[in-house]
Amino acid sequence: MSRQNSRDTAPEVAVRKLLHAAGLRYRVNVPVPGLSRRTIDIVFSKAKVAVFLDGCFWHGCPQHATQPKANAEWWRTKLDKNMARDMETTEHLTAAGWTVLRFWEHELPDHVANVVRNAVLSARSRK
Repeated sequence: MSRQNSRDTAPEVAVRKLLHAAGLRYRVNVPVPGLSRRTIDIVFSKAKVAVFLDGCFWHGCPQHATQPKANAEWWRTKLDKNMARDMETTEHLTAAGWTVLRFWEHELPDHVANVVRNAVLSARSRK
């Protein structure tokens, strides 16, 4: 597990390049305010938009998640905790007034970037 990239994954980099090309500026891997040891993948601080690009295996994608056969109970517990932590993080940020966008790693970068761009522009226009 220590060899798994927690940041700068291929889907993240692809989406970030598209957002940057669209003229949007953001911060990367920012700690979640008020929650320790959690980070937001892409952050638009002033607009209060938090973007998470979740891996299918680690975060339980309904389409692509697999169940390991070796040590299955331990893995099930671990992956369930990951999903619970994701929900808690989303609820925490939403309660603090953030727009939280979550995407799966298999989603097309163009689609993700368009949704994020629209959310950021919408949030900026409300201020």
